[in-house]
Amino acid sequence: MAAAAALEAAAPTDALWGLVHDFVMGQREDPADQVAADVKSGNYTVLQVVEALGTSLENPEPRTRARGIQLLSQVLLQCHSLLLEKEVVHLILFCENRLKDHHLVIPSVLQGLKALSLCVALPPGLAVSVLKAIFQEVHVQSLPQVDRHTVYNIITNFMRTREEELKGLGADFTFGFIQVMDGEKDPRNLLVAFRIVHDLISRDYSLGPFVEELFEVTSCYFPIDFTPPPNDPYGIQREDLILSLRNVLASTPRFAEFLLPLLIEKVDSEILSAKLDSLQTLNACCAVYGQKELKDFLPSLWASIRREVFQTASERVEAEGLAALHSLTVCLSRSVLSADAEDLLDSFLNNILQDCRHHLCEPDMKLVWPSAKLLQAAAGASARACDYITSNVLPLLLEQFHKHSQSSQRRTILEMLLGFLKLQQNWSYEDKDQRPVNGFKDQLCSLVFMALTGPSTQLQLVGIHTLTVLGAQPDLLSSEDLELAVGHLYRLSFLEEDSQSCRVAALEASGTLAALYPVAFSSHLVPKLTEELRVGESDLTRGDGPTQCSRYLCCLQALSAISTHPSIVRETLPLLLQHLCQVNKEKEPSVLRKVLLEDEVLAAMVSVIGTATTHLSPELAAQSVAHIVPLFLDGNVSFLPENSFPSRFQPFQDGSSGQRRLVALLMAFVCSLPRNVEIPQLNQLMRELLELSCCHSCPFSSTAAAKCFAGLLNKHPAGQQLDEFLQLAVDKVEVGLGSGPCRSQAFTLLLWVTKALVLRYHPLSSCLTTRLMGLLSDPELGPAAADGFSLLMSDCTDVLTRAGHAEVRIMFRQRFFTDNVPALVQGFHAAPQDVKPNYLKGLSHVLNRLPKPVLLPELPTLLSLLLEALSCPDCVVQLSTLSCLQPLLLEAPQVMSLHVDTLVTKFLNLTSSPSMAVRIAALQCMHALTRLPTPVLLPYKPQVIRALAKPLDDKKRLVRKEAVSARGEWFLLGSPGS
Repeated sequence: MAAAAALEAAAPTDALWGLVHDFVMGQREDPADQVAADVKSGNYTVLQVVEALGTSLENPEPRTRARGIQLLSQVLLQCHSLLLEKEVVHLILFCENRLKDHHLVIPSVLQGLKALSLCVALPPGLAVSVLKAIFQEVHVQSLPQVDRHTVYNIITNFMRTREEELKGLGADFTFGFIQVMDGEKDPRNLLVAFRIVHDLISRDYSLGPFVEELFEVTSCYFPIDFTPPPNDPYGIQREDLILSLRNVLASTPRFAEFLLPLLIEKVDSEILSAKLDSLQTLNACCAVYGQKELKDFLPSLWASIRREVFQTASERVEAEGLAALHSLTVCLSRSVLSADAEDLLDSFLNNILQDCRHHLCEPDMKLVWPSAKLLQAAAGASARACDYITSNVLPLLLEQFHKHSQSSQRRTILEMLLGFLKLQQNWSYEDKDQRPVNGFKDQLCSLVFMALTGPSTQLQLVGIHTLTVLGAQPDLLSSEDLELAVGHLYRLSFLEEDSQSCRVAALEASGTLAALYPVAFSSHLVPKLTEELRVGESDLTRGDGPTQCSRYLCCLQALSAISTHPSIVRETLPLLLQHLCQVNKEKEPSVLRKVLLEDEVLAAMVSVIGTATTHLSPELAAQSVAHIVPLFLDGNVSFLPENSFPSRFQPFQDGSSGQRRLVALLMAFVCSLPRNVEIPQLNQLMRELLELSCCHSCPFSSTAAAKCFAGLLNKHPAGQQLDEFLQLAVDKVEVGLGSGPCRSQAFTLLLWVTKALVLRYHPLSSCLTTRLMGLLSDPELGPAAADGFSLLMSDCTDVLTRAGHAEVRIMFRQRFFTDNVPALVQGFHAAPQDVKPNYLKGLSHVLNRLPKPVLLPELPTLLSLLLEALSCPDCVVQLSTLSCLQPLLLEAPQVMSLHVDTLVTKFLNLTSSPSMAVRIAALQCMHALTRLPTPVLLPYKPQVIRALAKPLDDKKRLVRKEAVSARGEWFLLGSPGS
């Protein structure tokens, strides 16, 4: 034949003849690798190999021909980069001709074509020739899986390197691929096939008249119904196929007329997974669709989504339905309309309003929340949608608030109002008067103030949150509104202990609004708090009881809370310091002194001083530190007004325990300074802090000193002085950890110094962490050492913060995990039984604060330890581990499925824990378990439903709520609607 004649070459050697014979006739596999190695080393050419195969390729026995071509293909797969253009031409012609051969030969030919499709020296036109030959000669779906996969690889290779040539085929290429894919069932091949279809569409290949055929050949797999077999070596998950198919179906608006009816049909079905997949696919489609594609299907889409949100028993279906409605509204909002086109957004929103608004007014309020969620999902799509819905809904809700008298009903309505007001924050308005909320401002303020004075704590809480959101709207509240708001927040900040949640919320709201309206808070709140301090000081001086003490403390906390703006800090800081001076005045009242030195009071002052210091200009910071450090080190009070400190002030020397507690204020100041501010007498200061940090007589002072030392270490530039400070600290720790009364303080110092170095990636941090791990086996300090890993992985609020100019590397948690978790795991396995809980607690603290994308790849290795941690008697370990496992159940269901028996048993056991927090977390994990593949869970369904009946009668309402939710999901498992 012409192709064979063109493949003439030098005569093969006897060695090559022998290798070919051994492979073809001897059924040995290793000669192929030897031939390929010889070709790569230059001992033979590919044409010599072909000549040596001559008799095999023309043998009348198909199996012999197949072995010959198999050898050639294996050589080509390893040596395709060495081929010359003329060799490629003749090899392709040879392979194309062999596609007409016996079906036993075809798989080996396809392997050869796969190798040739990778050739850089492939001449123009041959890619098209090869694909035409495959489309014409090969019935792909009759081939085994691996050979079908080879065909997909050939197509993929050519699409990557010969795109323009393939596009020259026009729609014939699309039709040819449809024939190749039609009937494919293997998930490994489907992933490749879906990717090819997506590329056909996204890279603008011609679909011609075959749009519907291409849709049919892919949509027949929707929704994906695939469960990987046990111990699947290929690792293909159902989610992989779902996402890959979704990328195809949602890749072009040209599928809309076929896809949207299919999605509506599946949403209306009784199969939960089909509902979810359809709603998620609709969500994805809205990113590429316009009004034209959606117009004819909007009524049906809205009816299906409305029904699912109103009637579904699944939270997931409700969430996906709301997300789909949001995306539909976004799509309609962004479409560019011609002058004569119909605007579908207004009519769509009007339909939503008509179907939902009457539920907002029903006396029993049965469907009020589903209706509000639907309206908010649409309103959050665009400024126009938000304006349209908000302007229609606000007057309804305001009217309903006044119609209902029960606090619970009013709270529900106010929560809905809050949701709509939050949506308004997403959009900016050039003309503030255009905001829909402006027309209802007075009514909203009146309603909020009514809620704040109501008898219900829960209603007050929602009122506080609503006030915060209203205040965040620029230029909305008038000066009169702000004065009333400040007055309410002032009152709520002094609520009794049984209204602690409201008091905390009021303080948080005060801080948020003070940053936005400093003048209002300076004018209306600071004077009131100043008077409160004065009265409180007077009452405490007379020795009045605990009520005045508590009110005085609340006042100091309120001052701390509103110190969120520099102009307010300039007023509050001198006020706090003025009262602090009372500690050192003669004839100081014992009650007042005690209050001023309370942990909570000093913590409030630390917050204010830290905030103030971060706002200092460089010049003022340098001047301040030049006074403050000598004040604490030497008692130098010369810069203070006369008689401010008439008594001796030397907290580091022989000062009283009260003076030593004030080191916390020094910490707040020096640890919040910018790194470029030079601290005077630093060497002396660091040594004094180190000495005080191991003083056992006042734990508060020693901890403050350790934190201050660590904060300064973290910012100190690398060099000899830093090394000296570190050596002093290590020596102090080692001496303190020996037998004696200061072991606890030395441990605290070790912990804070380690954190300071971990944050900045200092080399010594690994040595100190190893020392900390060693203490896990210490009978006295082991539990504290385990909890110490929580501190190392957490963000601080007073020192070592980014706001306070500390050096905090972005990936410090990931690095700590990589460097230390293997040692923790190894230590756990080697530890005695009574020490293992400490290792588990430390490990759970690290994992619980690790970003989940970092943890997921390590999950198979660590999961057995996490499961063992659930059996630890320590409630902290249990809670931390449950908090770690819950998101993993959602994000790594296939890995977690392998341990379902253990998970079900341990979670159910913990639903009877004496700790309410553990019971709640265990029930949340039982709920999350339902995300695992249904076939894995069904054997446990009766057991779980029986076991979850017990927490339905738990004495705590929050536990009962979680039990109802979890048990409901398990009831639905495997039912016709799941």
